[in-house]
This record gives sequence, C-alpha cells and structure tokens, in this order.
Amino acid sequence: MKIMHLAAALGMSVAISGCVSVFEGTSQDISVGTNPAGATCSFIREGQSIGTVQTPGILTVRKSKHDITIKCNKDGYHEASYLNNSGVSGTIAANVVVDILLTAGISSIVDSANGADNKYDSAVNLTLIPINGAKEVAKTGS
Repeated sequence: MKIMHLAAALGMSVAISGCVSVFEGTSQDISVGTNPAGATCSFIREGQSIGTVQTPGILTVRKSKHDITIKCNKDGYHEASYLNNSGVSGTIAANVVVDILLTAGISSIVDSANGADNKYDSAVNLTLIPINGAKEVAKTGS
C-alpha cells in the first residue's frame, strides 16, 4: 500500500511539475508610466539598448540575470531613471525540489541558462521633475 501511495505521489509530482520556462516563459512585459506622460524611455542592459517606449508604454524583454536600467526623458524635465533588478522567479523554489528528484537538476540548468528563472518588476512609474521647478518654487516662496 505504501508503494502505491509513493507511486501516486510521484505521478502527481510529474503531472504538476515543469520547468519555469514552460510556466513563465523566457520573456516578460514591463510597463512604464511617467508623470507627466509622453516621455521617451530607453531600456538598457549591459550598456546596450534593448528597446524604447513612449509613456505610458509596454516593452517585452527577454529575461536575463542582468539588471535593466530604464531612463526616461521629456523636454523641459530632468532625466529620471530606474534600476530594474533581475530577481529570482517565485516558481523556482518549488521547481528546484521537484527538478532534483525528477531530472537530476537538468531542468534548473536549462532555466538558468535561458533566463526563465529570473524576473523583473512588471510595472515602473517615474515622476519627472521640471527643469525650472526650483526657480518657480523660489519665486512663489518669497
């Protein structure tokens, strides 16, 4: 009877397990909004441009272990930037345990190699500061 329970549990593990690549994919949408809207935002990873959007906008990026810097510019405003750190996907923790039992870790190696086990912040919001904002505050304050 114990063997049947073990076999059933193993069968369920195989049925519900899978690599992160299958469940979450190797790309991700990142939406960017700015206040005020209408800024041009560049996505930079390892010194290379990987895309540009007009805000509000969405860019689909390939997942990687490398961080993405998002730089937004609009005439009359200072540049605003955001460092979108590459973190570990929530699916990876459960996947590693099952992966070690079923594929001797090969699935996790594949996920790591193609970036599927990484994740970025999906929504980024930046406030742009007017270039002449400090002068206007000084004028109204006196």
